[in-house]
Amino acid sequence: MNDTFRNHLCEIIDLTDAEYELIKGYYSSFRFRKHQFVIQENQHVDYMYFVSEGLLKCSLTDALGKEHILQFACKNWWISDFQAYFKQEPSTLSVQCLSDSELIGISYQDMEALHLQFPKMEHFFRVKSNFGYIALQKRIVSLMSHSARERYDAFLNQYPDLVQKISKQLLANYLGVSRETLSRLQM
Repeated sequence: MNDTFRNHLCEIIDLTDAEYELIKGYYSSFRFRKHQFVIQENQHVDYMYFVSEGLLKCSLTDALGKEHILQFACKNWWISDFQAYFKQEPSTLSVQCLSDSELIGISYQDMEALHLQFPKMEHFFRVKSNFGYIALQKRIVSLMSHSARERYDAFLNQYPDLVQKISKQLLANYLGVSRETLSRLQM
């Protein structure tokens, strides 16, 4: 594990060198190739992942075969099917790498043990969860009440570097518009 992970933790909590060394023991490192699935629908979800390097998408495919993208995750972001992870039930979402990726994962059982040994880590994840809830609420409100143009402009403002890394089809899926509508928005 690299300094990126420690720096990410230390944005919210203070850690001594000794604490960090013990905390690292609860995590595993993973490497995935572009297009590889980290999680597939109807699968048991073993890990919640921190993205050290790479770009991933979390999505579901509806009964008509249309993909709906819930989130993208790049360096310093967390990704999983959180419902499946925390409830320990089969996944309804898939997580796929859009580039070669390096992830750091923690199993549900190790997370529970980590929280018992290091209450400050439980505080860390509570803060991260709160930020996640806020982001999700903003996304839902945006999908319900903003025009396609407003959603596109907000995405460009919030994630200017990400637009260059994802295909137009993926961006259209994320924004909830057709590829043709996205093309008109980009003019």
